[in-house]
Amino acid sequence: MAIDKSLAKVTICTMRYSDKLQKRLVETGSRLCVGLDPRPDQTAGGIEAVPEFLKRVVNETWEHAAAFKPNMAYFEAMGIRGLEILEELLGQMPKEVPIILDAKRSDIGETQKYYAKSYFENWNVDAVTLNPFLGYDTLEPFLDWEGKAIYVLAVTSNPGSADIMRQKVGNRYVFELVQDIAVRAKKEGRKTDVGMVVGLTNASAEVLERVQDFPLLIPGLGAQGGDLSNMVNGSRTAPDTINVSRGITAKEMDKSFSKKAKEWADKISAAYPVS
Repeated sequence: MAIDKSLAKVTICTMRYSDKLQKRLVETGSRLCVGLDPRPDQTAGGIEAVPEFLKRVVNETWEHAAAFKPNMAYFEAMGIRGLEILEELLGQMPKEVPIILDAKRSDIGETQKYYAKSYFENWNVDAVTLNPFLGYDTLEPFLDWEGKAIYVLAVTSNPGSADIMRQKVGNRYVFELVQDIAVRAKKEGRKTDVGMVVGLTNASAEVLERVQDFPLLIPGLGAQGGDLSNMVNGSRTAPDTINVSRGITAKEMDKSFSKKAKEWADKISAAYPVS
């Protein structure tokens, strides 16, 4: 029997970011996020050698990677060519591996609309890091993108997070006020998932007991000296990822990127296994 195509309806259901990321965590058995921070001054051949360098990193590490995290600063530092390199790289990335663009943008709402369009529509990344300190309204342009996510800066990995983020306002820490953004977005049923950046170097028991079960992007492992034991014996179920950048791309260069990625993935899994 012929099908009347004019009556057929196709419903396209986009997987939520947290589900896509969790699926990837289960597939790899790893929470490793591979940071992509190209440094032309440390790459033989300079800027024009960067695309091949990044291609090697991605090709050799993707099987162990729960996510990739390109850092905008390193690409912007190369000027227009750097943005071209990033755009080329994003077009070549494995589709099953979520891409978290580390941009840390913050501006008034009208400007944020164009940042959101740039990252989610033009470059089609899965998630982006944002600075929340201009308030909820400045994040709203990012909150209704189906299948996407934002990570708001809550407790960053640098010592200066103690200056503001780990200060108290009344009986609550500033990072708890940031967390209210994730709570509000969830209550409102926004299409975009909201997670938080919590640096491993500052993820003390006092911090973690106040962090709810939203997805965490956890920098600070490797060159920054973060301690994986901070994440042991937790009760978290969210798809948290732990980033390693220089520990893979700029250290122990006698080893392959694949070997280093597997070593870090194994270390992370031993301390904070995927459930």
